[in-house]
Amino acid sequence: MNALVIGGGLQGKAVVHDLSHSPLIEQITVVDIDLSSIRSFLKQGNYPKVKTLEANALEHNVLVRLIQDSQSHIVVCMLPADLSRPVAEACVEAGVPFVNTSYAHWLEGLDKPAKKKGVLLLPEMGFDPGVDLILARIALDELDVVEGFYSYGGGIPELAACDNPLNYKITWTFDGVLKAYVRPARLLKKGRPVEIPGTEIFEEENVHTIEVPEVGRLEAYPNGDATHFIEIFNLNKSPDLKEMGRFATRWPGHCAFWRVMVKLGFLEDSPVQLEDECSISPRRFLVKFLEPRLQFKENERDIALLRIKVWGKKDRQYRTVIYDLIHYRDLKTGLFAMNCAVGFTASIGAQMILEGAISGSGVLSPITAVNGRRFLDELKRRGFRVERHVREGIPNAAPER
Repeated sequence: MNALVIGGGLQGKAVVHDLSHSPLIEQITVVDIDLSSIRSFLKQGNYPKVKTLEANALEHNVLVRLIQDSQSHIVVCMLPADLSRPVAEACVEAGVPFVNTSYAHWLEGLDKPAKKKGVLLLPEMGFDPGVDLILARIALDELDVVEGFYSYGGGIPELAACDNPLNYKITWTFDGVLKAYVRPARLLKKGRPVEIPGTEIFEEENVHTIEVPEVGRLEAYPNGDATHFIEIFNLNKSPDLKEMGRFATRWPGHCAFWRVMVKLGFLEDSPVQLEDECSISPRRFLVKFLEPRLQFKENERDIALLRIKVWGKKDRQYRTVIYDLIHYRDLKTGLFAMNCAVGFTASIGAQMILEGAISGSGVLSPITAVNGRRFLDELKRRGFRVERHVREGIPNAAPER
């Protein structure tokens, strides 16, 4: 079978690497507007199944022809979220399944056309969203009554690579990271929705700590809207649900630094006029100035980690279930842990579709379409560590401090 990967960036390389080791795949075509990075990556390894094609493949007719000419049986789109919809639309017309790692709302309105054509579209098949949703479904299914649900995710350097004051290095688009640092958050506390303005997510009252085995103590701060989990996991009819939180994790001290930077306005978008008649926003300045100073060295590793914590009752007894997932950078391939967490997940999804383990048509969700236990087994085969912890007795719903 043939696979078409559109986008050969950091996460796209991980998709290509994983697909190339699949006995299902005979040929992989990688398409990007600039192939210099992916070609450099391919030269460092053994990838006889892979060929590259330089193209700006965003026009509908061009995309459809590209899918058809490559004789692809699956398309994995690793473009930014706002560019993924045209690819999905072309897949519907070409009659080829589509996988990507972005949120499903980017494909709004495509469910009916895809069902009509009998085409499967699988978004949210990355790390976050993706692995977090699948792991959460597994954990929630272990309870009869759900009283609380916390989700933690993060990409951090391991301690040996922490050689700057932020104890942070880049494995993702840094501009996107800084935008998320002023994104409003929404949680459920004591049964009521709580809104946290984007300028306040790093305030002390909104930050807590968690202890992750093997990694250590980490800070956690609110990350986006956690209450949407209520609907997607069908918890909206659960009167016992009192706590719902979605958090990102960093090494201690990170939140205090960005609390000051936010208060000083360094993450604002409004351009500042400079004396030489040019202008730049404070956030864009930080991106340009800090990005080169926050890069990993070749011998340094990052950590991708995820924690799902749910609590409630099982067989009328109080229980807390925690799943921890941890992965480290592969220094042999150079792929970061975060690249693998996103890209391998998309690749696994594509392979499960090709072998019939994921089936159907329309816009599917990994929550219901993916066999969670089988998926975790696939991650473990690729070196991910997944640990389950169960605590019996009345849970302590309050976050750690």
